[in-house]
Order: sequence, then C-alpha cells, then structure tokens
Amino acid sequence: MASVPLPMAVAPLNLSSLFINSSSNNPPINSLCPFGLKKLGTNPTRLRSFVCRAALVTFRDLDADDFRHPLDRQNTLLLRAIPGLNDIGKALLGSVSEQVMLLENIGTSVLVSENQLPELHRLMVEAARILNIEAPDLYVRQSPVPNAYTLAISGKKPFVVVHTSLVELLSRKELQAVLAHELGHLKCDHGVWLTFANILTLGAYTVPGIGGLIAQRLEEQLFRWLRAAELTCDRAALLVAQDPKVVVSVLMKLAGGCPSLSDQLNVDAFLEQARSYEKASSSPVGWYIRNAQTRQLSHPLPVLRAREIDEWSRSQEYRSLLKRAIQTAQKV
Repeated sequence: MASVPLPMAVAPLNLSSLFINSSSNNPPINSLCPFGLKKLGTNPTRLRSFVCRAALVTFRDLDADDFRHPLDRQNTLLLRAIPGLNDIGKALLGSVSEQVMLLENIGTSVLVSENQLPELHRLMVEAARILNIEAPDLYVRQSPVPNAYTLAISGKKPFVVVHTSLVELLSRKELQAVLAHELGHLKCDHGVWLTFANILTLGAYTVPGIGGLIAQRLEEQLFRWLRAAELTCDRAALLVAQDPKVVVSVLMKLAGGCPSLSDQLNVDAFLEQARSYEKASSSPVGWYIRNAQTRQLSHPLPVLRAREIDEWSRSQEYRSLLKRAIQTAQKV
C-alpha cells in the first residue's frame, strides 16, 4: 500500500479490514496467495458476470441488533465503559488525521459508479438495499493483498475499498458477500470505532509519557472487540448471500485460495476442518494454545468464523429474520 506522512506518526491503515488477521507486531502486509494481477477492466468477459438478480429479498425494518453477535454487544459495552476513552479518541482522531486518511485512500483508487465499473456498483447497491442501509461510496484499489475495508469519517460519507486481487479471487456472489460484510460495519456503527481502534493501537504508542502504557492496556480489549465485530458482519454477509456456503467459501479462499485453485476448493471439507480445530482446541492445553494464538489478532481465525456462520445459518434467529424478508422487484 502506498503511504504518505501522517500527523502523530499514524501510518496508513487497513481500517475494518475484512480478512487479514493482524496485530501491532504483525501488520497485515503479506499476501495470502501471491499471484500476478490484471488491471481491473482489462477482462470485460469476467466483469460481465457481475449481474444482479431480477428480484431480491430486502429487510425493510432490519435493525443492527437483529443480527448483532452477542460477543459484539458485550464487548462494545465493555469498551465504552473504559474511563477516558472518548477523550483519548478526540485527541487522536483529529480533523487533519481524518483528512489525510481520506485523501490517501481515495487518491490512489478508482471510484465505482453507474458509469465506472457499473457491475460492481450494482452489487453494492443491491447489498445495501437488502440490508436497508444507504450505499456508501465504493473504491477499487490495485493491491496484491486480497482485502476490503471501510473508512468512516465524521461529517463525510463513508466509503468501502476493495482490492483488485480480491475481485480476481472471488466469484460474483462471494464478492457481494464481502461488500455486505463491510455494510454490516456501517449498519452497526462500527465505522468510527474501527477507525478509532486502529489509530489508537498504532498511534497511541507515540503519545509522550503514557502513550505506550495506554495502548498496551487497551490493545487486548480493542482486539477482542474487533474480533467480535467481525462475527457480526459475517452475519450481515449471510443475510445478503442467503447461502452459508457462499460466506464460508470466501473465508476458505482467503485462508488458502488463489484463482488457479479456486475450482478445486471444497466448502464441506473446510467446515470439517473447522470442526476438527474446535475439537482439538477443546482440551485444557488446546484452549490455552488457541487463546494465545488468537489474543493478538484483529480477526478471528477463518475456521472459527466459518464454524460460527455455519451454526448461525441453522439457528432459529436466522430463520426468523428470513421470514421477515420482503420480495421486491429489481431492474437488471
């Protein structure tokens, strides 16, 4: 990712990044599957496959709490209860920092619209309509790291950035699930919290005197909240895809997929792998190793996310939400 100097020594961030597990010691800079890329738009046959359904299901009265994961709700309350957190946020989320982050992202990407990559635009608009939320701006950015993230700047329209390698890696349905995941962050008001969490964990270390102490104490709680927020947004992805295998396939491909292998990947086998991991980590020693493995990650492990979304797809809560959905016409 190209970088520019930021105030308070805050580096450009993958805000609300969907799939790359990261910590302050191991930033998400490594590609999950290095491969050569074609610039978006050079393969019109591929892009023509991004077509919307003639009809879709929408959730007109959908509220964020209808699908919010219990861990998200619990950890949000814990985060808000930390004394002085709002004051720290105001100090780190200054207008200059926000403006630099905004310009750094949109200055190196392509803005999607009805006249620019219209198929991708339709996927975003359709997903937003299903989740009953205003569609944010969508940018496509050249990068070999498959990723997507959301940036919410106070007083400005939020936007989602999708990397070209992610477009190359995923099918049309899978890519829309990614967009729905990012919309889930906005639907649940995660956007500002995600921006704050990223700046705090990386930028607070530069605050003279107590900066490092503050960041160290908050980092674990922030990552715990981030992991819970991701589980919520996977549910938003399922509400749009309405097929758990689509969401699980995204996680599987991001764990170990690339375009040349995508047709050989097996969702059922990946879910069996997830069940094996859960069984292996259920012993006292396994639990300790699992906790140590995930504590400093901003995202849950892909196998754990796959298991979570598979279980939720079988729940009464999910079935009840589907019953509330309304079939509406959609122009193609």
